[in-house]
Amino acid sequence: MSRRWMQYPHREGTVSRQAHADFPDEAPYEREAGRSGFFGPTAHFHHRRPPTSWTRWEGELRPRAYDLTALPVGDQSPWSAPALLHNAAVQYRLWRLDAPMPALARNADGDELLFVHAGGGAMHCDYGHLELEQGDYVVIPRGTMWRLEPSSPMTLLMIEATNDSYQLPEKGLVGPQAIFDPAMLDVPAIDEAFLAQQTDDAWTVEIKRLGRVSRVHYDYNPLDAIGWHGDLAVSRINWRHIRPLMSHRYHLPPSAHTTFVAGRFVICTFVPRPIESDPGALKVPFFHNNDDFDEVIFYHAGDFFSRDNIEPGTITWHPSGFTHGPHPKALAAGQASAKTFTEEVAVMLDTRDPLQAGPALDAVELRAYADSWRTGTVPSDR
Repeated sequence: MSRRWMQYPHREGTVSRQAHADFPDEAPYEREAGRSGFFGPTAHFHHRRPPTSWTRWEGELRPRAYDLTALPVGDQSPWSAPALLHNAAVQYRLWRLDAPMPALARNADGDELLFVHAGGGAMHCDYGHLELEQGDYVVIPRGTMWRLEPSSPMTLLMIEATNDSYQLPEKGLVGPQAIFDPAMLDVPAIDEAFLAQQTDDAWTVEIKRLGRVSRVHYDYNPLDAIGWHGDLAVSRINWRHIRPLMSHRYHLPPSAHTTFVAGRFVICTFVPRPIESDPGALKVPFFHNNDDFDEVIFYHAGDFFSRDNIEPGTITWHPSGFTHGPHPKALAAGQASAKTFTEEVAVMLDTRDPLQAGPALDAVELRAYADSWRTGTVPSDR
């Protein structure tokens, strides 16, 4: 077991001895400044007014929100979906598919993570057949050939680990079965459905490499394996199988909800859970600085308790460089202990390197989002 020496943090002025709990009456708004996400040194400030009570913004840096439901529908290739946000380590896309893919896909640039926001259907890949449904995560190792046959129109969030792989987080003191047991990961099967699709019909494989697509043609279906063995495969888990870490006396940071990790970013999943019940405990996400990471949240379903008037299919992007935290209505509800259970399902991407927005987002930005901490609403103007 790893160990660390006891530390005695400096205290200055009027403070709460315990972070995220028992705030001074005259300064009820706590702000956390931290390094390396939530794993490095921290300082906790106590303010008389919310750190997000700004009056206006100037310049490029600001909180941003986008209505991805307003994006135009692409075609039946995943590589037709434009990169909405990107840097050298990650590509972030939304793809809609309402008919069987006419070609196989293969990503030579990195592992792909699919999150099924809507719909469902069959996946056929090198490893066999897997049925997908709303709420599934699917990790597709780099170089895998795959295709989808929707049984109902599918909307998929696609997050590429560019030149990298997805792994599970180290769970430390709580043990490897915490959050979800790796035994809950499903892999494809060489079953009757998979064998039945091994026909002599002509197929094309669309290979994405360095962002460009090449096509390889076959006069048969190259998904013709009759078996495999090993410890590398496509894997699936549904958010409903995630059992979040909880504490009734202490609000856990987002890192406690980490689902997958890559070299330069993490994926976290927020699922329904009880809200802290201790009278002195913070009951909404704490105000914190974005000092090292960009934060992107995809809102999948439910009532997003830290945001007001955010609908499913929306993303928020908080670039590194400013303090952010709950909206005023959510903060007031938390202070009043108005709710005892969260109802949200959301996928968070935290990137160590700054993200850039692709041109497809320009037309779907909710441009008044930065004002929503002041007005309490998220206007729909673009």
